[in-house]
Amino acid sequence: MKPSWRKPFGVFLILAIIAVWSVIVASASGPIGTLPALVQAPIYLAAGIVWILPLKPLLLWMETGKWRE
Repeated sequence: MKPSWRKPFGVFLILAIIAVWSVIVASASGPIGTLPALVQAPIYLAAGIVWILPLKPLLLWMETGKWRE
């Protein structure tokens, strides 16, 4: 069986998504840091979960070569 290039490229894309999302959240930390802690917590909780959303289609593509089931 011939190895697929999709898996190494997919891993690179996952790392790129994490890096870009980290920069976005870090750049927004100044204005978010001025908010009360009870407002900051849900913002950072949402930011910690949102980056996972594009991973399902990406992982599916890595395994099957299709973006949708």
